[in-house]
Amino acid sequence: MTETMTHTDTVPLRLLIDGEWIDGAGAGLESTSPANPGRVVAAGGTATEADVRSAMAAARAAANSWAATPMAERGSYLARAAAIITANADAWGTELAREEGKTAAEGKGEVLRAAQILSYYSAEGDRQAGEVFSSPRRGEKILVTRKPLGVVGVITPFNFPIAIPAWKIAPALVFGNTVVWKPASTVPLLALRLAQALVEAGLPAGVLNLVIGPGSLGNEIVNHPDLDGLTFTGSTGVGRKLAAAAAAAGVPIQAEMGGKNASVVLDDADVELAVEQVLFGAFRSTGQKCTATSRLILQEEIADAFLARLHERLSEWKTGDPTDPSVHMGPVVSGPAAEQIRAGIAASIAQGAVVTFEGDVAGLGDAFVAPTVLELPAGENNAWSEEFFGPVLAVRRVATTEQAFELANDSEYGLSCALFTQDLSKALAAMEKIDVGILHVNSESAGADPHVPFGGAKKSGYGPKEQGGAAKEFFTHTTTVYLRGA
Repeated sequence: MTETMTHTDTVPLRLLIDGEWIDGAGAGLESTSPANPGRVVAAGGTATEADVRSAMAAARAAANSWAATPMAERGSYLARAAAIITANADAWGTELAREEGKTAAEGKGEVLRAAQILSYYSAEGDRQAGEVFSSPRRGEKILVTRKPLGVVGVITPFNFPIAIPAWKIAPALVFGNTVVWKPASTVPLLALRLAQALVEAGLPAGVLNLVIGPGSLGNEIVNHPDLDGLTFTGSTGVGRKLAAAAAAAGVPIQAEMGGKNASVVLDDADVELAVEQVLFGAFRSTGQKCTATSRLILQEEIADAFLARLHERLSEWKTGDPTDPSVHMGPVVSGPAAEQIRAGIAASIAQGAVVTFEGDVAGLGDAFVAPTVLELPAGENNAWSEEFFGPVLAVRRVATTEQAFELANDSEYGLSCALFTQDLSKALAAMEKIDVGILHVNSESAGADPHVPFGGAKKSGYGPKEQGGAAKEFFTHTTTVYLRGA
């Protein structure tokens, strides 16, 4: 199926339209390694607007037959694809590390998570398919059934190039939709691998269509008259533009956007546990997670001890080639992304932030950003409000639990929060007072399981949540049936 690339191979990129692998007729695209920009990981032609229109036509032509396929049969394709992905986890995890920058161990973990997600949804045919309600009229039952939306557009980001697509595409397919998918053009190789797994699993032609290319292709998808639904993960700015376009067309949209997630460490916390989990939440995947910890709120009594231990752990944190097993953190996705993060750090310092820790990335390359801890004074600071999407942790101290909860809510975003306490009453209070879509108690802010809802509050999310049973709320619509015998 998929020849695994060697250390120097360049994988050819192709589009998948109506079951056929074709060369893109658009401009050439080279996906290079951020750790070694001279290494071209994958290359090929991009899709054109005409290719998107062909993909939409193929998805529309396949929609009725796919919707009529029994759900258990639709799930069987996902199960076979999950097995293929699992068998390639080591090789594809290394490819992911080379292309995106997270460590090979994290890359393999992400590939296996994609397989887990497909496996979860492959069993959807064994779960509840509808509901029966009592009727106030004799001889009648009221049934609520579900139907697929139809043709769904999927637009995915760079930071989880196989897992995020899996948690959108798997439910879209199993609930009977056909898909036109545009991945981030910075990380096309793992998109190709996921599509290859589904094709090898026997997925019928036209059910999944892959178009690789610039962000403007997203506009072609959202404005196409055959689009019945759009699911997006990415920046808040792009998400809002897509939501506006979808609303204008009357198309439902599910959007997971920005995050500025806090970890709150109270004075009764297990400090060693909290340090470890904050370290992982802030600096794994080089901070390039929508759920990453980027704000740290410390109760004054434990702040000095916590920061001393965090700095000690960070001094042992090795940054470098993500395929090296001894490395804890690789580069960010590109040199320009790194430059933007460094500019954000400089602006924060100009606003009064103090650097309490900065790692060493000398000589590693333009895409490497040092793990950085900033302690902020009171007042406005961009490191507190703006999503840097990198290995930067902004710290503030508080006197009371109430102040800590207020600072946790001090953001337009509300995706995830981590709370560290050994007091059950404080954990219960946080459940009521901290306005986020995901709350972790005594574990890192990052992480999500496929069987429970995922998504944010406030301006972090728009539309129904993702994953678990919540996915059904977006990828299907209900029909209420009043059924009376003759």
